Amino acid sequence: MAEAVLIDLFGLKLNSQKNCHQTLLKTLNAVRYHHGAKAKFLCIMCCSNISCDHDNCELETSNGLSALLREFETVSNPSMAASLYTIKQKIDEKNLSSIKVIVPVHRKTLIQAFIDQLFTDVYNFEFEDLQMTLRGGVLKQPTEINIITAQELEAVQNEIETYLRSLPGLKGELTIITSPLIPDNFIHGFTTRTGGISYIPTLSSFNLFSSSKRRDPKVVVQENLRRLGNAAGFNAKKFYRIKTDHASDVWIMGRKEPESYDGITTNQRGVTIAALGADCIPIVFADPVKKACGVAHSGWRGTLLGVAMATVNAMIAEYGCSLEDIIVVLGPSVGPCCFTLPRESAKAFHNLDPGCVRLFDSPSPCVDIRKATRILLERGGILPQNIQDQNQDLSLCTSCHPDKFFSHVRDGLNFGTQIGFISVRE
Repeated sequence: MAEAVLIDLFGLKLNSQKNCHQTLLKTLNAVRYHHGAKAKFLCIMCCSNISCDHDNCELETSNGLSALLREFETVSNPSMAASLYTIKQKIDEKNLSSIKVIVPVHRKTLIQAFIDQLFTDVYNFEFEDLQMTLRGGVLKQPTEINIITAQELEAVQNEIETYLRSLPGLKGELTIITSPLIPDNFIHGFTTRTGGISYIPTLSSFNLFSSSKRRDPKVVVQENLRRLGNAAGFNAKKFYRIKTDHASDVWIMGRKEPESYDGITTNQRGVTIAALGADCIPIVFADPVKKACGVAHSGWRGTLLGVAMATVNAMIAEYGCSLEDIIVVLGPSVGPCCFTLPRESAKAFHNLDPGCVRLFDSPSPCVDIRKATRILLERGGILPQNIQDQNQDLSLCTSCHPDKFFSHVRDGLNFGTQIGFISVRE
């Protein structure tokens, strides 16, 4: 049984029909009868207040219908994108995922196109034909359309993008943390969680990663990224994220892209590369001499596997970089105050350096992945003064600062994601 029921009256025209309010009354009564007891959300979507031209046919004053309408939430907006996004917010507030859409048969394909853009696999949709019964028969509707053209799909995407661009940023201003070590011939930074349009609490507001398991669709993340590109000065259409595997593989841009990797290097101008982070360390690398850069995603597994030095070595091998020229900046991550591992896993960090582990004799010692990363970089030949890991907001624990950062440790599986990014200026 559906948790939410949406009735699409967006394109329905009743004003040329006799007894239109009785027609709608009968339809809504049937929906309430079949779904009212189980559904937690009943909603009517329409283009404007539904009315018809006949005397005494205003639905707001129609006897019986006005009372029935109060049992449904009505979302009225001239834009389909705005209406469905508003409905999505209401569904997410109630944490619902099973949705029935009762829709005129000729609009099903169009509605599906909007749903594909605005929702993820978290939601389960089923469709039912909207039957409007009049005295003497069913209200005639256009026949079903099974195919949406490329032009129509582009129009759907443009309508959604235009609407999302109109939304205000949430939870404060968009903030980018930068490092004084990286010179101006690079664009770089680390994002925080403010200034985006993601509204789901653990993803709010500047979430920069979408997956089928989260409620933030790609179009919302893409709008956040567009705003970041405008603020930082890079082209969001030339943007590449790491495909995280918590390992140490590195993609050298220009070569065949692996299925997964935790590091990227490039010397292409105007191309922005990014490492995800939500407790794991997003690391950026810059060589101002060879004008090459890199990023790495370093969780505790990747740290032990040496992903940071693997990225450095890729820059040396591919672009002729020298160890003494490479600058490395560690973005915000979870600190040893909040990050623990089972003692067996913590042993590897203790073996690397006892200073990386606190309370080693406990069942769940505290582990400092930032300290371990610096140690491995210095042992690999990176100059200590070319590593920034303990300055201003970069060293804040992501788990301890919910106002600034997303955190898997703190928020659980529905965590949001910040990034570290860099590009060589064009």
